[in-house]
Amino acid sequence: MRPRVKICCMANSREAFDAISFGASAVGLVGAMPSGPGPISDEEIFQIANTIPPPIATFLLTSETTAAGIIAHHERTRTNTIQIVDELAGRTYNKIREALPNVKLVQVIHVIDERSVDEAAELAEFVDAILLDSGNPQLAVRELGGTGRRHDWRLSRRIVETCGKPVFLAGGLNAENVLEAIETVQAFGLDLCSGVRTDGKLDLRKLERFFNAVNR
Repeated sequence: MRPRVKICCMANSREAFDAISFGASAVGLVGAMPSGPGPISDEEIFQIANTIPPPIATFLLTSETTAAGIIAHHERTRTNTIQIVDELAGRTYNKIREALPNVKLVQVIHVIDERSVDEAAELAEFVDAILLDSGNPQLAVRELGGTGRRHDWRLSRRIVETCGKPVFLAGGLNAENVLEAIETVQAFGLDLCSGVRTDGKLDLRKLERFFNAVNR
């Protein structure tokens, strides 16, 4: 089955609609982050999300680590999906569910080693999907996504096989390696930012090449 594709780091509505026109079923809108590409203001996220019609998913990437912080961030942006890029304190997903019952929750797992497989299995029961990325929250300046690095896809495949929820694969994807990624990981979805950008801007030629590769 052809994987869903999420194009992340949208800078404006034009980029979002260009991504959708090529076949993206979701767009990522990056809030304030300690590092990484693509953050925009909450006002800009709200404006972009408000222009995207269903059934396209609009992902708010939030680095908030408490349920109250995540709920407040969503109230400012009004996306239909929340991508939690860091560890949620106390695993209080139920508080987010109660406050935002119609919003999908996606938890990022930064695939570092064998422990990431167990972490994905533990957290999958609380969320609608898992997203595998190549950051490192343990660094002094936390990496919470957008590194452009590839992680160990063998671990990603094990997570797909064991976590019981849809899995998005992120981290270093591009037109040259996406077929290998699809065959190796067999993820529900693919997520990329730098692989379709040049000098930080969405590159329509790279976008076309990527979707051509996926559609093959």
